Amino acid sequence: MITGDKQLIKGNEAIAEAAIRAGCMAYFGYPITPQNEIIAYMAEHMLDAGRIFIQAESEVAAINMVYGASAAGARAMTSSSSPGISLKQEGMSFAAGADIPLVLVNMVRGGPGLGSIGPAQSDYFQATRSGGHGDYRSVVLAPKSVQECADLTYLAFDLADEYRMPVIVLGDGILGQMMEGVVLPPERPLSALPKRDWTLGRMAGTGRASRHITSIDLIPESLEAQIKARFLRYDTVKARETRFEYSGDNGTPDITVVAYGTSARVVLGAQKLAEQGGIRLGLFRPITLWPFPSEALARIAQTGKPILTVEMSMGQLVEDVRLAVLGTAPVHLLGHCGGVVPTAEEIFAVVKRLLGR
Repeated sequence: MITGDKQLIKGNEAIAEAAIRAGCMAYFGYPITPQNEIIAYMAEHMLDAGRIFIQAESEVAAINMVYGASAAGARAMTSSSSPGISLKQEGMSFAAGADIPLVLVNMVRGGPGLGSIGPAQSDYFQATRSGGHGDYRSVVLAPKSVQECADLTYLAFDLADEYRMPVIVLGDGILGQMMEGVVLPPERPLSALPKRDWTLGRMAGTGRASRHITSIDLIPESLEAQIKARFLRYDTVKARETRFEYSGDNGTPDITVVAYGTSARVVLGAQKLAEQGGIRLGLFRPITLWPFPSEALARIAQTGKPILTVEMSMGQLVEDVRLAVLGTAPVHLLGHCGGVVPTAEEIFAVVKRLLGR
């Protein structure tokens, strides 16, 4: 594919192509709807690029292959959808405990259990609270368009390398399947990728002694010191990498709606209806779900105007909204689940009710 020209492409395929262009050297995955186009695209194109592609025997195997490939020096990635992500959580914790960078894509489907193959946002807690055992964090990036599927996947590899931690791209079944015009990021030469001087030793041409990478430390004080140092790095991530987008009235909105991903796209429709009805509706869209843009949202909440969270879950994002607001403004929830998507008309009706219109 040519860089610089806008192309019509699926969200899943945009993620896969952006990963290749970002220098993904090894992909390991296992099929599950609605992210199968990612693994299919990687199967077709990774080997052509001289990279590693393996369809693993399970999700558990795939995440541990990512761990090994990254520890050996390769930019590595896996992808799945909700039940498959659950199976990867132990490996995510092991990678985080060994400070292994990796990129994981979750195109969320309805749950719990096998649920449905419809779009959902009910894996928010799993992603932002890290899912696996122990004290660790993952950067969580939430695209709202096919363009952002490409851009944020490309960014994910750089963030993973810079901070030596897992980075999750959290989409949903709609974003993965929809097609939009996209300008793909430039191809990054493998020679231009960040040098990893911490990887396993005795690699060809390094001249290094053997090095062991592990997450185990049986001395409590030593393990505590490692974890505290890791959380200092997380503080740096919070300071540098928090991202959000605000759209709507530049003054004081009558109401602020908080949403991400597909839900945020629907809110844009409600915003147009509100404008026609003389209501000033602001949309606050977190792009990093972790670190969550709490300070920016808190500043908006100081007006005391109501806040409405719209999400495709029974109420997960709303918990971070309430933590950010800390009672300075009333917080309400419009939630759907199981693959049901809110409509612009429904959101506008709730906005009018909350404002007494």
